[in-house]
Amino acid sequence: MKTFVECVPCFARQTIDAMRAVGADEVEVHKALRAVLEHASRMNFQDPPPVMGRDIHRIVRRIAGNGDPFAALKLRQNEFALELLPRVRALVDSADDAFEAAVRMAIAGNIIDLGSKTSLDETEILTAIETALHVPLDGDVSELRTAAEEARGILYLADNAGEIVFDRLLIEELGVERVTLAVRGAPAINDALMADAEAAGLTEIVRVIDNGSDAPGTIMADCSREFVAAFEDADLVISKGQGNYETLSHSTDRDVFYLLKAKCPVIAMDIGCERGALVVRRSHAGE
Repeated sequence: MKTFVECVPCFARQTIDAMRAVGADEVEVHKALRAVLEHASRMNFQDPPPVMGRDIHRIVRRIAGNGDPFAALKLRQNEFALELLPRVRALVDSADDAFEAAVRMAIAGNIIDLGSKTSLDETEILTAIETALHVPLDGDVSELRTAAEEARGILYLADNAGEIVFDRLLIEELGVERVTLAVRGAPAINDALMADAEAAGLTEIVRVIDNGSDAPGTIMADCSREFVAAFEDADLVISKGQGNYETLSHSTDRDVFYLLKAKCPVIAMDIGCERGALVVRRSHAGE
């Protein structure tokens, strides 16, 4: 998994991005950056990056005087994804295997991640969507399909705003009557909140809960009783994105399917795949 040294530049960039997103001047940016680096120096270096991210972004929000610095960016991401949705839906509907196509589109949407990049060119998103149907998948879609067919209740852990729009296509393939969607409980970079699920139209078709946490991942000790109960009761858990993988893959005994794009070389090494791969991976903690 990522080490502290590898995460420091990313957290520093996220701090600067968040402060500039709210119109902070350079003095305020420097103040936030100093506070974040000072706090980071005292953290447990063995914690997964989303734990550090949670604590650091709490500092950033306090200094910025803004509870959701990336709100405007998330709105634009949702709007752009919704503009693309008819085109992406047509690709899924016309595919020989609609389920696999929906899995690929959901993973392709995982590129929309301000935690790993400062900004996203819309051309990058289009390219990811267009190539996702043809590149090899690292993993077994048929295993996920079988598990989904056998499950009575499915918990789907969302990752980012924008991306959540493409998740809708896979959720529809899974069967909306069986799916509970979980979003973050409070702002965490550009991670999806209840408002993003509403923007994607998902609150109209599935049960949506928040996990009660402001971490850019799923830290079970931070999560609400409602979420923990849903996590324990689900026959199948589908986890989107790197943050959820980092916090769950080595900390839960649950059977979880991880869907993500391996954007980080350390995570790619942990999974055992090439950097940039579209990953479908079934995992038990400790295996």
